[in-house]
Amino acid sequence: MEIDLDNVSKQELFELLTKAQKNMFVLDKTIFEQSETISVQGKTISKQDKKLVKLEKKEVVLEGKASKLEGKAFKLEERVEELQRLVELLRRMQFGQKRERFEDPSQTTLPLDLEQELLQEQEEVIKEEITYSRSKKKHPGRAKLPDHLPVEEIEIYPEGDLSDQVCIGKETTDVLDYVPGHFKIKRYIRYKYATKDKDNTKISIGDLPERIIDKGIPSEGLLATILVDKYVDHLPLYRQKQRFSREDIDIASSTIDGWAAQSMDALKPLYEKLVMDIKNEGYLQVDETTIKVLDDKKKDKTHLGYYWVYHAPISKLVMFNYSPTRASSAALPILQNFKGYLQTDGYAGYKAYGKKSDITHLGCWAHARREFERALDNDKQKAQHVLVEIQKLYAVERKTKEQNLRPEQIKELRLQESLPIINELGKWMFLQIKLTLPKSQIGKALAYSQTRWDNLSAYLLDGNLQIDNNLVENAIRPVAIGRKNYLFAGSHDAAQRAAMAYTFFTNCKKHNVNPFEWLKYTLENIQSINHKNIKDLYPHNYKQLAESTPL
Repeated sequence: MEIDLDNVSKQELFELLTKAQKNMFVLDKTIFEQSETISVQGKTISKQDKKLVKLEKKEVVLEGKASKLEGKAFKLEERVEELQRLVELLRRMQFGQKRERFEDPSQTTLPLDLEQELLQEQEEVIKEEITYSRSKKKHPGRAKLPDHLPVEEIEIYPEGDLSDQVCIGKETTDVLDYVPGHFKIKRYIRYKYATKDKDNTKISIGDLPERIIDKGIPSEGLLATILVDKYVDHLPLYRQKQRFSREDIDIASSTIDGWAAQSMDALKPLYEKLVMDIKNEGYLQVDETTIKVLDDKKKDKTHLGYYWVYHAPISKLVMFNYSPTRASSAALPILQNFKGYLQTDGYAGYKAYGKKSDITHLGCWAHARREFERALDNDKQKAQHVLVEIQKLYAVERKTKEQNLRPEQIKELRLQESLPIINELGKWMFLQIKLTLPKSQIGKALAYSQTRWDNLSAYLLDGNLQIDNNLVENAIRPVAIGRKNYLFAGSHDAAQRAAMAYTFFTNCKKHNVNPFEWLKYTLENIQSINHKNIKDLYPHNYKQLAESTPL
């Protein structure tokens, strides 16, 4: 509203100012009241924020407590399951095990059938390994052979009709060979022929036999001798060099070491095939042993590595595999997808594998017996009682061998004679363990058997199963002798190559095969054999071939 100040009296102007002041006062009061209201609301919001922060902190604390309670609940569930298992185990020890428990028709059968797709996949892997092994053959040069060695000349002519060709020369290749007792030179003389037609001359020459070390001087016989001397007769390479030196043959130590390494590399496809076959077995025995290895990361010190040894009692295959560690993960390459019967000693690293649903874990009565043998000085009466009962179990095993029983007959005999012995021994142990100091030697022996009672009894499930792990332990013994001679492996790769050598030579021993003859034949043929037939080079397959046809 506009006001004409020239026509307004003083009285009217005063009234207007008074009215305006009243309006300003009312407005200020309203603004003050609203600010007070806002302040109260702000304080209320601040209190609510503090409450929310406190609630959030309480929620975090409660979540932490809930997580801890879940962890405790999980541990308690595990403990309950373990106690239930222990109660069931003790019940079987106290009251005996039922015969029907070992006659489950759904029990794993041996051996497991393999899927065709898996076999084809394995063949492809072996084919690739053979292709790679054959394609990387290179040789830096040849050492000069001495003139005093006897020479065996082997003349090689080109194949086919040579009547219309003329000999135009020859090529000579000397190979250092070793016949038990002396060295000699095998001199291959290959004659060159050319066609008589001068306008279209074609030259032909005979082919050299296949060689593991192309253009190298060692024969396959010499390479076989070096490897057999080292890994079967435990003669280190530096001692073998001394034998060369006595015959005035100057071969560097590094050269001999390279020959051995190249020979083992050539055998790698055969080893990989054997690894695949071991994985496909339905019954494995496993053990491990130590090997010292030079390590670049540890100056002037050796690393303690491990050979993991797998034995398939049914097929009688043995396989060594090297690992820098003894942790249970070292067995993953073989046992990760394994299904069937797994027999081990009491090492805790096998426990996780034994718990798998597809695996039946077998114990070893020989290890249980050793615990009581150690306890003879602690409590002779109790220890002797257990040893006598274990002897009775082994007497049943001797009877199965003497009578040459079939697996189903072995199982029946065990259920008739061994099961009652195991039940009575279990009842006796159940009573004695309550009366024995747990930390005494006899207490430890009783606890060892008690905690593994199901595993120790599981060999009753099938007549193919063994009562102990002794077969795989026997396979390890040559390694112990070798350790005393060559002391350590030069590298982790060298330790794995040694594992390959022990694999092949142990299989030769198990199948009564001459290791030198087998290795010489294998080195002479592995470069040309079809990957589908590579199993023909296994020691036991070679033995069958040698018995049927002269090699």
